[in-house]
Amino acid sequence: MITRRDILTASAGFAISATYGATPALAQPRTLHILTTSTPGLLDAMARLLADQMGGYAATIVVESRPGAAGRIAVEAVKTAEPDGSVMLFAPLGFMMLFPHIYKALRYQPRDFTPVSTVGSAPAFLTVGPKVPTDVRTVADFVAWCRANPQLATYGTPGVGTTLHFLGMMLGRSAGFEFLHVPYQGVGAIYDLAKGVIAAALMPIGSSLGLVQSGDLRALATTGPRRSQFAPAVPTVREVGYPALEDLTWFGFFVPAKTAPSIVAKLNAAIQAALSTNEVRAGMEKLAVDPQTIAMGDFVQLIASESDRWKAIVQETGFVPAD
Repeated sequence: MITRRDILTASAGFAISATYGATPALAQPRTLHILTTSTPGLLDAMARLLADQMGGYAATIVVESRPGAAGRIAVEAVKTAEPDGSVMLFAPLGFMMLFPHIYKALRYQPRDFTPVSTVGSAPAFLTVGPKVPTDVRTVADFVAWCRANPQLATYGTPGVGTTLHFLGMMLGRSAGFEFLHVPYQGVGAIYDLAKGVIAAALMPIGSSLGLVQSGDLRALATTGPRRSQFAPAVPTVREVGYPALEDLTWFGFFVPAKTAPSIVAKLNAAIQAALSTNEVRAGMEKLAVDPQTIAMGDFVQLIASESDRWKAIVQETGFVPAD
């Protein structure tokens, strides 16, 4: 059984699954619709980067952003789409491993989808901006400042119920201070952080890396299992004493559950081919995403094991599931 730590510490590389065996010749669909779950930003940029290199699968590939209902509109649309390989979901794995534990009336379950391929992962940065004094340079400094200034201890994330929302809750609970969550859409938290509206943010590192490198923001820690190649001076949460916050955001493709194995295999092959191109590798580096795939069987196990982990986290934090 694959473990969460096995996945988190896996080195970047491509592992093409043999789950479906040889792919028979299939007619090329005219159009492939790739639905993403957020406003244009990191997710949309990754989808378009990959779509540009997947021309061998479909004559036309259209990337559509459908951010409504915290991204659930896109997920539900793929669930009910024809399972003919013409519609595919591109999303963070949180939609499969976390959302079932935070929405009472969720209109989909992981079993409604077939995982096709992971494409990469990214840790998050805990960053602070000008609202926090410049002598706050470490997580310990920040925790002390938050305890002394509870009315200012705010953090932004991409939204309520995201993994990053829960990581902030876990930090506040572990360190013994009230950490007020401020939800945003897309990368909006970074803009308000830079303007001093909020004190901190937990966001994928690509959202804030440029501002960290310029000195406008300070990265106190990364949630990855090891220091990021994009910011090697930033310590991990494990190094600074909060190993429970260790987490990667994985991005992957899904199709409706009844999609034929031969179609899934062809989509998988197209994604692997795209990931092997210099264009995609260079593009993902600019987005500060590590291109990684895992075997399909391990992909399924990753979702299951992370679902168990996040269920326990949701229960521990006392989060009340939304309707």
